[in-house]
Amino acid sequence: FHSYLHSYFFTTAQPLCRVVRRSQSLLQSTTPSSCANMAPHANDSEGFSANNPTATTQRANVNDFSVEAPHVQYSNEDILSKYHYRTTEVRRVNGKYVAKPKQTNYDFKTKSHVGKVGVMLVGLGGNNGTTVTAGIIANRRKLTWETREGPRAANYYGSVVMSSTVKLGTDAESGEDVNIPLQSMLPMVHPDDLVVGGWDISGMDLASAMDRAQVLEPTLKQLVKKEMAGMKPLPSIYYPDFIASNQGDRADNVIPGSKACLEHVEHIRADIRNFKSSNSLDKVIILWTANTERYAEVIPGVNDTADNLMASIEAGHEEVSPSTVFAVASILENAPFVNGSPQNTFVPGCIQLAEKHNAFIGGDDFKSGQTKMKSALVDFLINAGIKLTSIASYNHLGNNDGKNLSSQKQFRSKEISKSNVVDDMVAANNVLYEKDEHPDHTVVIKYMPAVGDNKRALDEYYAEIFMGGHQTISIFNVCEDSLLASPLIIDLVILTELFTRIQWRHDGEQDYKSFHSVLSVLSYMLKAPLTPPGTPVVNALGKQRSALINILKACVGLEPENDMTLEHKLDC
Repeated sequence: FHSYLHSYFFTTAQPLCRVVRRSQSLLQSTTPSSCANMAPHANDSEGFSANNPTATTQRANVNDFSVEAPHVQYSNEDILSKYHYRTTEVRRVNGKYVAKPKQTNYDFKTKSHVGKVGVMLVGLGGNNGTTVTAGIIANRRKLTWETREGPRAANYYGSVVMSSTVKLGTDAESGEDVNIPLQSMLPMVHPDDLVVGGWDISGMDLASAMDRAQVLEPTLKQLVKKEMAGMKPLPSIYYPDFIASNQGDRADNVIPGSKACLEHVEHIRADIRNFKSSNSLDKVIILWTANTERYAEVIPGVNDTADNLMASIEAGHEEVSPSTVFAVASILENAPFVNGSPQNTFVPGCIQLAEKHNAFIGGDDFKSGQTKMKSALVDFLINAGIKLTSIASYNHLGNNDGKNLSSQKQFRSKEISKSNVVDDMVAANNVLYEKDEHPDHTVVIKYMPAVGDNKRALDEYYAEIFMGGHQTISIFNVCEDSLLASPLIIDLVILTELFTRIQWRHDGEQDYKSFHSVLSVLSYMLKAPLTPPGTPVVNALGKQRSALINILKACVGLEPENDMTLEHKLDC
């Protein structure tokens, strides 16, 4: 079958609870604020100022419901919950599995105050950077514009936080399901309130860069042109060996130096501090949406430990990538860093450095189109008892990402990211697959300038079915690349900020602690989820969303989602 897909959502299990309403509306709107704070690096001009940003109207989503239970407490500062985490412990005794239910009790504490949040994008002048910035401006101003298909209005479609819902429970009177926006689960920053800035090796102002990207409608671009023209990226670091040589003509806005050094780390740190102070921010999230780099070789004594990595940066070792330098600078500034590209930014020494400083990191590689489909479809096929035997994935695209990926070293980073997405699903079914057996899997990406940002993704899934039969599924997926990736950037920023405010402890302990430095809870948005060392990687899309939703529910003392609906199946 053929499918032309522009957004994709996967819904999972749902819990049963009675709902106490606090207000009729679960979505609140306020008067849009000035776009002044959108240009922290802009020259002063009418409507906004780089040095005196106008404060935004805070739209942080205060919960529009409460949980009526003795194990949940609300205060002006925190939401406190006690949560019983139930799992099953399995032992093998005399060749037989013995399953034993296990319960672990946790306390969760979520700070209610969101504060003023900024995001600094590495690659601000690229397709994703300009698209997400223009999108935030358009949403903040509630813009509408004409297209050949009629009028369109700004929205956050494609954002799981802003545009998907969660079943809260069943209505106490009617028995009908009550669904609320995911953003209402806990206090979260509203994307309209984000202060946006960042770096780029291209010094082009964002209005010109938006034109270069060729993503948005001309009528929309005209409406945001003034704000975008006033924004210019900060100079970035540029190590030519790590990205394709065809990117050299863009590199006119670079910090001097062509390999890692402490001066670059300190320069980036100063940029983060200045951005935070000049915009009166409580928190800054750093996100890499720049070019895919080649893989960095992991070398003992160079990047295998935190101390060795720092020493290698000081020595100017050529296996330290720009993205790792940005990650190190962010960690040292206690600013969460998320990698949206497929390269191995988080070498072992970088992960260890984050753990040492209790800083948050997340990655890798935005999961927006073909891979999101793959992680859902493969999960469906294998769980249906169908033996997938091969996957052939072909892409062609004409944006700058495609141009950079036309270089073999950079393509290899993407190939690894896209190929490993089915591993956990295959390993989980020992009926269909022997140990170490795996479907054949090939990934091809070609640069085709004519199609621009409208990536074509063609997949063929070949599977063995009953009694030696076969099933072939072919998908043709037109992915508007940056329009799919931009909402993921927003989700990653919102959720990363949220998890900096959530703490936990074992029942009976006195002190709360933060989540692990590696935020694997972000995996729903990422192709190659980064997990704490020694922990399993989960790629199945449904499981990823379920984990995220259920952790948010635990923070307000609600049970995990399930689809048992026993109240409709038992003869009560």
